[in-house]
This record gives sequence, C-alpha cells and structure tokens, in this order.
Amino acid sequence: MPLHTVEPEIATGEAAALFTATHRALGVVPNLARVMANSLPVLKGYVDVVTALDTEATLPAAVRESIALLVAQENGSDYCLSVHSFRGTRTAGLSARQATRARRGEADDPWVAAVLDLAAVLVRERGTVTDEQLAAARRAGLCDGQVVEVVAHVALSVFTNYLAMAGRVAVDWPLVRHTDRENAHASHGRSHGA
Repeated sequence: MPLHTVEPEIATGEAAALFTATHRALGVVPNLARVMANSLPVLKGYVDVVTALDTEATLPAAVRESIALLVAQENGSDYCLSVHSFRGTRTAGLSARQATRARRGEADDPWVAAVLDLAAVLVRERGTVTDEQLAAARRAGLCDGQVVEVVAHVALSVFTNYLAMAGRVAVDWPLVRHTDRENAHASHGRSHGA
C-alpha cells in the first residue's frame, strides 16, 4: 500500500509554503514531494538541500543529474530514473546518450567520468572510499569541496530512491525503468577501481 500523498491544493500553513518552495526549486510539485509532506521537517530539509546544491554548489546541473541517474540505476529506483532522465535531458543539457551512459557510470569527459567513478564507489561501498580512489578523484581535478558535494548528491539520491521505493510513489514523469534492455547490464555489481 502506497504512502499517503498530501495534495498541494488543500495544503495550508507551512505545508503550503513548502510546496511553493518545491515548485520554485523543481518547476513542479512531484508525487515524491507530496509523500515527503507527511513529515514537514523532511520536506523542508529536502527543499533546503536541493536549493542549496542547485544554486550555491559548484557541480554543474548535467553532472548533478548524471550522479542522480547513476544512483537511481544502482538502487533500481524507476521513480528517480524517470525524474532524472527527464530533468537531465530537458533542463540540464544531457543528450539521451549521455543520460544512458551516466546510468552506467560512464562519460566522455574525463572529469565527469571521475565524478561518476567516485559516486559509484560511494553508493556501492556505502560511503567507504579507499585512499587510492580519493587520490584518483583528486588527480582528475576534483577539489575537496567537490568531493563533499559528490557525497552530498549521492546521499540525497539514496534518500529519494529509498523513499520512492518504500513509499511506492506513483511515477508522475515519463517512465524509465532500471530494467530497460539497454541498461540491464548497467554497472550494477561491477567494481570500480581508482
């Protein structure tokens, strides 16, 4: 049974204000935010983090969406794959090919590939990164602040993936499945070295 969704049209007070902020941050009030609204501190924290990472952090939108695609593929979250496939190709400038490759942790740009390598290690190893893997990220040009941002984006993606799956949130974006043939061989389970 899915978790209850709070409808923006009938929300009042802080919930209404948070839905307005969600709409401002994302351009819509998606079903996932409507489920988050069951706990106003969760929705507020989510909106605050997304707003800060989108407006104040250094990772470009296409890279942020690529991380989200990789993590959603790894976790098998069709809801989040659908969201980030749409956002990645419609608002962040990823081509369909780049979005597909990001799901597998691949990118043509060496710096983006290093970001995705780090993100893949983080999600697969639950945050454990070896000295060699961290050194490889730095050699590729990631500063410590960007490493911290990658960790934040992975953690945010894991949260939204888990909530979407546990809450059985209805997909309100063009559907993309983690089992799509072209991605069935995605990097799931593959080890990423330094």
